[in-house]
Amino acid sequence: MKAWITFILALIFCTTVSANSPTLLVLGDSLSAAYGIEPQQGWVALLQKRLDQENHDYKVINASISGETTSGGVSRLPSLLQRYQPYIVILVLGANDGLRGLSLKQIQMNLNSMIEQSKARGTAVLLVGMQLPPNYGPAYTQQFHDTFKGVASSKNVPLIPFLLDGIGKDKSLFQQDGLHPTAKAQDKILSNIWPNLEPLL
Repeated sequence: MKAWITFILALIFCTTVSANSPTLLVLGDSLSAAYGIEPQQGWVALLQKRLDQENHDYKVINASISGETTSGGVSRLPSLLQRYQPYIVILVLGANDGLRGLSLKQIQMNLNSMIEQSKARGTAVLLVGMQLPPNYGPAYTQQFHDTFKGVASSKNVPLIPFLLDGIGKDKSLFQQDGLHPTAKAQDKILSNIWPNLEPLL
């Protein structure tokens, strides 16, 4: 009987810890939404596994949507912050803006806005940068890349320069569209995220 009581109390404690776990919110596009692969194979799902393995008591919420832009992120973020009250936001947006050749000034303003919204609630932000293929022209490509560095510096948030660092030139790690990483690439993506994320935990 005593053993059963101990077991029940332990179960209640574990449930309470799980319910009260701080939230880590990932706000991204198809690169974070596991496009073309099983959801459990994506880097965000792998992040939850790694947090669990290393005894970091966080619940990961993946609010990424395929095709999302920074403007869409600005629109959706207030309700996400209200609903989940995250401790950390990983901001992985901008790729679709760049691929559509959208205004760099608008991208900058949108990133600034999302960081400001998060910080106003006491939420830490990890900004993840992107790069464009060279066919977009050297000027726009370089300015696009520099936009993330400028935002991170001005808003004093950590920056991962390029989400796909180390896999961008390996065609075998991409699906047939040449844009979305395969399941095999997801561990490497998480490896790009983890060193900058861990100090925030």
